[in-house]
Amino acid sequence: MIDLFTGTAISLAAPRSSDIEEMKTWRNSHYLRMVDTDYAFPKVPESPSKALEFRIRTNEEDQLLGFAALHSIEWNNQCALLAIGIGEEEHRGKGYGAEALQLLLQYAFYELNLNRVGLDVISYNEPAIRTYRKAGFKEEGRLRETVLRDGKAFDRIVMGILRREWVALQAE
Repeated sequence: MIDLFTGTAISLAAPRSSDIEEMKTWRNSHYLRMVDTDYAFPKVPESPSKALEFRIRTNEEDQLLGFAALHSIEWNNQCALLAIGIGEEEHRGKGYGAEALQLLLQYAFYELNLNRVGLDVISYNEPAIRTYRKAGFKEEGRLRETVLRDGKAFDRIVMGILRREWVALQAE
């Protein structure tokens, strides 16, 4: 049997109440502008949602690195959207997000029996776009100039992956 929540370097873990304070430090404007299309604003921890939320933690030190979630789940259509983020700049570009993405897709397709997982990403978030493409996501469309930042307009890229596409990539 596969371990649904543990990868080589990281694990998808349940949220802890102690995470809130650390995650507040990630809410600087740069981080918010990379993962959210809403305007940057210091946010209060949200009330529990219907999303399946995980924290990304290192296996060795149990250090909090980020979050991953499946949300907007439509059970009748076997589809969901995902959100993922690595909090501190020093932890980005090390493969943690890519590994968390693979674990989240494994969970979505093998445990939840979903057929499709989608997302949207701001066009200037090139590292995330590369990670999604490498994981097998395909661009399905663009919402042109829907994100306005610093006097410039950016597209929101809609991407998705089907279960059969992801399974085929795992076999390679």
